[in-house]
Parts: sequence; C-alpha cells; structure tokens
Amino acid sequence: MNNTPISISTIHAILSFETNNSLTKYTIKLNNNQTWVLYSSSRISLSQNGLSLITSGGFTGIIRIAVLPDYGPYYQSILDRFSACYPASGDAVFTKPFCLEYNFQKKGWGDLLMLAHPLHLKLLSSDDSDVTVLEDFKFKSIDGDLVGVVGDSWVLKPPSVSVTWHSIKGVREESYDEIVSALSKDVEALNSTPITTTSSYFYGKLIARAARLALIAEEVCFLDVIPAIRKFLKDTIEPWLDGTFSGNGFLYDGKWGGIVTKQGSGDSGADFGFGVFNDHHYHLGYFLYAIAVLAKIDPVWGRKYRPQAYSLMADFMNLGRRENSNYPRLRCFDLYKLHSWAGGLTEFADGRNQESTSEAVNAYYSAALMGLAYGDTHLVAIGSTLTALEIQAAETWWHIREEDTLYEKDFTRENRVVGVLWANKRDSGLWFAPPEWKECRLGIQLLPLLPITEVLFSDVGFARELVNWTLPALSREGVGEGWKGFVYALEGIYDKEGALQKIRNLNGYDDGNSLSNLIWWIHSRTDEGEELCRGGGKFCWFGHYCH
Repeated sequence: MNNTPISISTIHAILSFETNNSLTKYTIKLNNNQTWVLYSSSRISLSQNGLSLITSGGFTGIIRIAVLPDYGPYYQSILDRFSACYPASGDAVFTKPFCLEYNFQKKGWGDLLMLAHPLHLKLLSSDDSDVTVLEDFKFKSIDGDLVGVVGDSWVLKPPSVSVTWHSIKGVREESYDEIVSALSKDVEALNSTPITTTSSYFYGKLIARAARLALIAEEVCFLDVIPAIRKFLKDTIEPWLDGTFSGNGFLYDGKWGGIVTKQGSGDSGADFGFGVFNDHHYHLGYFLYAIAVLAKIDPVWGRKYRPQAYSLMADFMNLGRRENSNYPRLRCFDLYKLHSWAGGLTEFADGRNQESTSEAVNAYYSAALMGLAYGDTHLVAIGSTLTALEIQAAETWWHIREEDTLYEKDFTRENRVVGVLWANKRDSGLWFAPPEWKECRLGIQLLPLLPITEVLFSDVGFARELVNWTLPALSREGVGEGWKGFVYALEGIYDKEGALQKIRNLNGYDDGNSLSNLIWWIHSRTDEGEELCRGGGKFCWFGHYCH
C-alpha cells in the first residue's frame, strides 16, 4: 500500500484498542468476546470513529490482522514473533510419486508461520527438518483444528497405494465357477440390452461396468468372453471420441478451457451441469476407466484413440505440460484441501462442494490405469498420488468413526458418513436423497466397486460401523436393490459368507454394477495370510497359467 488512507470496519462494537510505543501493533477488543491483533510494517496512527478504525493520514506498508484464539500471553508471543514475515506466493509440486511439496515465497524477515489442517499434519514428512509444528497454537475451523507450522517448504507424503487392474489379494480358484456363471450371463446381456441413455454420467457408468467384466474375466482366466466385451466397448466408446454419437457428445469450450457435452452446452442443467463444469472428474473418470481397459485388451485401438483419451484426462487432470495448455491445471483437485470439488461455475452460498469421494477416487485411479495401458509412468505416478490423497481426505472428513472428535458430538453420534461436504458446512443429506436414506449415503461413498475400493475402505472396524448404522434403513419400503448391493458389498469385508448369501438373493443392481462384480468382490475378500491367484500372465499359486 502506498500512502493509502486506511479504514477498518466491523459489525461488532469496538470496546477498546491499545497500541505499542512504535505504533506498529494494535490489540482490538470487540463486544463478541473476540480479540484481534493488527500488525503493520511501519508506523500507523489509528483512531476510532463509530464501528471503524481509521488512519489520521495515508499509510505505506503491509498490514496483517489475526484473531487471538485465546487471549493469553502464549498466543500473543507467537504472533509477535512471526508478525514480520508473510507469504507472497506459493506453489504445490509433485516432486516424486506419493510426495507433494509446498513451497512458499515469503517477504519481510524471520521465519514463516502458516496454518495446517488435520490432513496436512497427518501427512507432513517426519524427516523434514525444515518444518516445526507448534502443537499448542491452534485455530478452530470446520475442517478441524488449524495448527501452526513454521517453515516455507512442506513435504506431504501420503501412504502409497498400488494401482492394479485386478483384485489386490486375488480370488480362490474354487470360486471361479460362480463368477464365470455370472460373467456368461452379464456378457450375453451386453448384446441384448443396448445403451439407450444419452447422459454422459449414466453412459459412462455403463461402459465402465462393461469394462469391469473384461478385467474380472482376465482374473478368473475366462477369456472366451473378452472378444464380445471388446466389441461392445469399441462400439459404445468410439462414437463419443469421433463425434458421431447421436444425441450427445463432447465439445471443447474455449472460454473456460475444457470439455463440455453437446447437451450441456445448451442447457446448464443437462448432464448434472456438466456444461457449467460440474462433476467433470466423475463423468470423465468412468470414460477413462473404460478407455483404459479397452486400450489394455486392444493396444491397436488404444494407439488410434490416444489423443482423445488424453484430452479427456487433461480436462480434469492436466499436469501443466505444454501439450495440454488448453486446459487448466488440476481442474477439480484442491491442492490445499487435498481433495476434489465437484462444483463447477455455479456459485453457492456455502462455497464449493463434493458428494461422492469414491467417484473422485475412481477418476484418478482410472487415469493411473490409463497410464499403465499406455506405458506412461508419469501419468501412473501422478494418478496414483492423487488417488492416495483423495482416499486420505475421504477418511479424514467424510468417514465418521464413533470415536472421532473432529466434528461436534451430536453430528458424530448421528452420522457415520458425510453426505455432501461443503466449504462452509457438512450435510447429512444428499443432492438426490434425504438424510434418512442411509443406504444411499453409504452407496454414493462406495461406488463404483473396484480393486481400489479395498484401499478406500481398508479400516475393517469402520466398515462394520458404517454397515451397522445403515442396515436398519434397508427395512424402509422402496429401498432399491442396487443400493442394497453396495451395503452387502461393504458387509462382505468382515462377513464374507453372510454378504454372499444376501447378494445371491438380489434381483437388481446399480446401473454401474453387476452380479459379476459383486460376486467377484465377495470372493476376493480373503483371510489374512492366504496366497491366492493374482492372474496377470503368471503361474498362480494353484499351478495354472493366467493370461
């Protein structure tokens, strides 16, 4: 600020304000029991005028204002100590797999004090000697306590995740027959029930569902069905990539630098607001999954459509490379919060929002799979890292364990999972269902059911809590069979046989799920220490060759 008149106003009455001898620090008490401290880089003379503090003349320099979490000497001393140094800019860099580095450019003098949310603190590298955590310096926030961190370079290291085509622990050979029987029926139905929806979201779920059948078939060595699945995927994906799909399709929007659908370009409500950039990682994540699988089983096709595939990926996961300069960097992913936001251009009173963490995980997981299909190690690394961060965020803010203290006791007691997480609030309800439809809340944080789901719900104790919280809701009249399937799938993590019997009695499935996928999931739940067939073109533990 250069010789600028200053006026600082508040809706609360100013009870008092005090300054130091050098007129560079003011302590301001308000009638809402808050105390604020103002620091200036040079002398500033303030006087009170009603609800405002104003300067008697112009001011040149930097002003910083902080609330005191607790009006005591410790907080005052911390703020005083670091008041002369401030961040001018910052960058977040993926330096290597499963490593995100924050670099802050600072001005002033001394060390830089910033605030870290609970997930930052969990992931801060313990071997980073350049960072000091001030455990007792805390500010309250909806995301949990924000704790002081001293240092202008942070290294965040989420636990690594293994992005795999097939189940992590494998499937017993004696379970193959049931899975093969379901596969035969599901693959046969692909030809008899063509896709009729033109919605990019529901269409994406259906082609991803078909792609799952191919990978399950690989895992149980039932390769006879692969040609039919490959043909189905080619017939259903190509029209979206070459612009011949009737009723919808993808377009490039130069104004906002991204892909929109034809329906969305003319109707902001179509495709769940895809035309105004809602849910891009959800919709395109399903497309990437199907494309990755097809590129895996048909490399010639994959090479032909590689440019289109990478354009879909870059729309929401552009890594800043020169060839993808038509898209912003990481459209959906928040490099501070460490999770994605699903809201696009629409402004909401409570800020940005995200409902389905599992579909967000699917987006980055699918991008990593596409990297595997194309031999792109950089894409695999970044996709896997974002997958790991999204999982950590889901476990931190969406999954609510009985003993958790992050949220208020009443909210924790009533909820095992957040419905919609907003910047400024937490909703028990969903965009499409009220809070009491607990099976929908569980399902929307679980679908689609994939190998990576085992990592997302690796806490068996929490899975049990969530299922027990949800099961009473299934007695409500009108509960969909598809939602029941997801509840039983999660139940299968700790009660394999009980869940399997329930799944066998289902008479319907979510449009992105299938009996084959549910049966595969349950049979890939194994006891600790078992060595099972993993497929992948190697001799398995049972002695036969899996292609």
